[in-house]
Amino acid sequence: MKNKLITALVALTLVLPVTAQAVEETKPATLAIIDTSLDTSLPIFKDKIVFEVCLLDWPTCPNGKTYQEGPGSVTMPAKFMLQEGFEHGTQMASTAVMTNPNLKIVFIRVVGATASGSRQIINESTFVNALTWVLFNKDRFNIQAVSMSQSHHNLGAPGTNYCPSTPLTENVINKLSTAGVPVFLPAGNVRDLTRISWPSCIASSISVSASAYGDGPAIYTNYDAKLTDFFARGDIKAFNPGGAQINTSGTSVSTQVAASVYLYLKSKYPAYTKDQVLSLLNTKSTPVVSRKTKGKILSIASVING
Repeated sequence: MKNKLITALVALTLVLPVTAQAVEETKPATLAIIDTSLDTSLPIFKDKIVFEVCLLDWPTCPNGKTYQEGPGSVTMPAKFMLQEGFEHGTQMASTAVMTNPNLKIVFIRVVGATASGSRQIINESTFVNALTWVLFNKDRFNIQAVSMSQSHHNLGAPGTNYCPSTPLTENVINKLSTAGVPVFLPAGNVRDLTRISWPSCIASSISVSASAYGDGPAIYTNYDAKLTDFFARGDIKAFNPGGAQINTSGTSVSTQVAASVYLYLKSKYPAYTKDQVLSLLNTKSTPVVSRKTKGKILSIASVING
């Protein structure tokens, strides 16, 4: 059973190498966002993007290979960025920055496109590779949390251990969690109040359901009393590629909000361990008002004023 943050947290003391501590003291806390693509030219991202990485199963990174690092790695032709869901990464990164304007981001692109702009298939190995890259580079960029607003709802039957068996993904999430880097994942948006989507159903992740105005759950959110860790706002104004501001909603949004709120506190209290920050978030959050769900809602306002 997942150790529920909404009921209790056990503080752990991490023994970090001296070199890792030195990195934390000299570089800002950074959020690694794993998503589709990013319009890095938007003003909202000025001085926010610390590093760019493209990790695909297909040789369709901007350099024509499966792997690319550095400026331009997460971009794609502008004519394709508003189709096939490729706008999602820009929306999510802008959601994170609008939630926490002091945020710094490492953006990892995991969705490729054909020459005609069609979306390419994403395998589990893509996510594993992206999370493994974070594990190996967390000290280099002082990555203190990961958010990935991608999921699926192909699960087992309600009332069973419904989460798909994906030991490779589970293993790297466990390693990141042990290293003090929580992985925030969306519960999903199909109104399932007994099951949450993969990979947020993995016990060591931080699974985020969506809240609505009035401190209740969003009508579309998935939820599991044993596995949902937090609720967070599920609707926000974000930016599309090209700069148009839009209204967007879903547990994808909630995931970015929750991770950005976490980074706000982690930056304020850099000496705190992951579990200490999560525990503090728990005490500063507001209860969900609902007969069918229970938990805590995360927001910058509640953290600052709580």
